Amino acid sequence: MTLFLPKPLSQFFSKATLRKVPEVIVIFWLIKLLTTAMGESTSDFLVHVLDPVIAVAIGAIGFAIAIVLQFSVRKYVAWIYWFTVTMVAIFGTMAADVIHIGLGVPYLYSTIFFLIALGIIFILWYASEKTLSIHSITNRRRECFYWATVLATFALGTAAGDMTATTLGLGYLDSGILFAALFLLAAVAWKFFKFNAIITFWFAYIMTRPFGASFADWFGRTSDLGGVGFGTGKTSIVLGILIVIFVIYLTVTKKDIKDKQ
Repeated sequence: MTLFLPKPLSQFFSKATLRKVPEVIVIFWLIKLLTTAMGESTSDFLVHVLDPVIAVAIGAIGFAIAIVLQFSVRKYVAWIYWFTVTMVAIFGTMAADVIHIGLGVPYLYSTIFFLIALGIIFILWYASEKTLSIHSITNRRRECFYWATVLATFALGTAAGDMTATTLGLGYLDSGILFAALFLLAAVAWKFFKFNAIITFWFAYIMTRPFGASFADWFGRTSDLGGVGFGTGKTSIVLGILIVIFVIYLTVTKKDIKDKQ
C-alpha cells in the first residue's frame, strides 16, 4: 500500500508504534457500553439545545481534536484512547442522524449503507494487513483502519438501533434487550464454543452501540417517545461521571495494559 503513496505520507502510515489499544477485559466492555450510551444521549441533548448545524460542528471539532491526540502518542494512554472513543460515539451518532433527519434517508437504507461501508473497510484492512486483530495495532496504517472501523461501527449501530426502535416498532427498551442478547450471544460463542475470536469481537463491538444507545434513549427520552423521562442532559452527566471514574481506575491500576508499557 505504501508503494503508491508519496514518501512523507508513506512514512506516516508505516511508522511503528507500541500497541495503541487496551486489553479486552470486562471493564473494556463496560466503558465501551457507557461511551455508546453517552454518545447517544449527548448527541440528542446538543441538537436540541443548539442549532443542529452548530451541534454537528462542535461534534466534528471534538472528534478531530481527539483523533489528533490519539495519533500524537506512540503508545496506549487510557484517557486519550477513551476520550477518542467517546468523541467517536458522539460524532458517529450525529453522522447517522444527519443522514436520516437531515437527508431524509430511512433507517433501513442508512443501516445497509453503513454495513456496506464497514464491510469495505474490513476488506481493505485485511487486504493491506492480513489481519483484523486489534492486538496488531502497532503502526499508523493499522491505526487508521482501526479508527475508521470504530467510526463505522458507531454509525452502523446508531442506524440499526433506531431502525429496530422506531421503524420496526420495538421501542427503546425492547431494542436494548434485543441487542444485549446479541452481544451476549457473541460472548457465549467465543467463550464456550471457541468461535473465531476476531469475528466475535467485532460482532460484539458493533452490538454494543445499539445496546448502550437504546438504553440511553429509554432513560433519557420523554414518555411520549417511549422513555422514562430522566432527561438526555442528566443521562449524559451521569454516564460521563462513570466513564471518568473507570478511566481513572485504569490509569492507576493499568489493568488494561498487558505488558505494562
